[in-house]
Amino acid sequence: MLELRPSCENCDKALPPHSEDAMICTFECTFCKECVEDIMKNVCPNCGGGFEKRPIRPKNHLTNNPAQTEKVYKPIDKLKFEKLLSEKIDIPAKDR
Repeated sequence: MLELRPSCENCDKALPPHSEDAMICTFECTFCKECVEDIMKNVCPNCGGGFEKRPIRPKNHLTNNPAQTEKVYKPIDKLKFEKLLSEKIDIPAKDR
């Protein structure tokens, strides 16, 4: 079951369960669409993988399977990320 984290790990933008701006990697690292596209260029700063749009859990399932409430806020280290980005940017996400 996806955790549905409540905010962007980089900029702390709210990403409620119904958000269409939430993006996740295969390890459920969660970022807003703007950070993924404009800053990270579809490279996860934690694992180096790509991102997909986070699915929206149907409202009737949120009662028994609520979204996570604990935030994961750890803005990217720009210098460290620049190195990772330069290594991964030209490799398609499926081949990383």
